[in-house]
Amino acid sequence: MSEQTSPNAVSATADSTDSTDSTDSARGDIGRRIARRREELGLTREETAYRAGTAPGYVRYLEEQSTATPGPGVLIRLADVLETSVAALRGGEADLPPGTGRAAHHAQLIELSAEECRARLSTHGVGRLATETAEGPQIVPLNYSVVDGAIAFRTAPGTTSAKAVGTDVAFEVDHIDEALSQGWSVLVRGRARAVTDADAARRLEERAYSDPWAGGERSLWVCVDPVALTGRRIDVP
Repeated sequence: MSEQTSPNAVSATADSTDSTDSTDSARGDIGRRIARRREELGLTREETAYRAGTAPGYVRYLEEQSTATPGPGVLIRLADVLETSVAALRGGEADLPPGTGRAAHHAQLIELSAEECRARLSTHGVGRLATETAEGPQIVPLNYSVVDGAIAFRTAPGTTSAKAVGTDVAFEVDHIDEALSQGWSVLVRGRARAVTDADAARRLEERAYSDPWAGGERSLWVCVDPVALTGRRIDVP
């Protein structure tokens, strides 16, 4: 769809399937970012379309068709509705660290309860493992699952995360809302242990949400049993 196509005239196009090349795939990222942000805010397609002054079928088209190329006017309205920026929807901030915006006025730092911390850890996600090594302290990102209250992840022998076995470590997850200058973080402290029992490793395999993002052969399961669980969030009244 070109930028000149009316956003209210796509009901028939929304169900069509087009072939894609590398450029089209990149454009399809806009739809994925729209859908992800919409779901983060708990909005339906209908609510998003109404607030942006367009048709629900067009929002569906943007989210599902890799060839969709919304015009600047539509993107500006969608960014406003989704409390983000046009640059973020286009992926222009994908290679930048989070939190490049300015602090909000009158922000407050609020301690999270243990229950709130566990809720934000959820059942899986991406976090950072902090451990002491022979070269000094290191922090490595990894995707994890929460199984029976422990932080579980799979790695390869000899890696930094594998060397953490048998030591006290810290594991941190966080979320930053660029549009509102808000965010939260949860810190888990505990001891890392290797899972050597075959049945226990099989249970982790069955309950893990995803394979390691880094790929490759990663046969070692490691669990961090929480000793302390703390968290904070930035609130803007």
